[in-house]
Amino acid sequence: MTLQPLLQASPAIQVHVAAAMLALGLGVLQFFLKRGSGPHRSVGWLWIMAMALVALSSFLIHQIKLVGAWSPIHLLSAAVLVWLWVSIRAARARNYRKHGMIMGSLFCFALIGAGAFTLLPGRLMHGVVFGG
Repeated sequence: MTLQPLLQASPAIQVHVAAAMLALGLGVLQFFLKRGSGPHRSVGWLWIMAMALVALSSFLIHQIKLVGAWSPIHLLSAAVLVWLWVSIRAARARNYRKHGMIMGSLFCFALIGAGAFTLLPGRLMHGVVFGG
């Protein structure tokens, strides 16, 4: 493992990775916190901010260009921002089942699933984790 590829990356990529790592840690922590408790809400708001930063910072990253400067990952980022908003509204409406389903899905698919693709050979995080 080496941080050299990340340290040489653009600031947008560095912010994106830092926010994703923070969201990953906070997301795991949420599974151990009592739902609806003060700590759950506090960590949840931090997770929402981290995920929003992950999504927003992706719009500054254009390493994969399929349609102009854009790729399907940018569609995922837009969807993440919409689903974060929908989930917040669900929680405020006391629809905790919907809120939990959306947040769990975002954690599994948008964070873990999309993050797994960054470990493919030739991608920056592959170089960080596997050293080449």
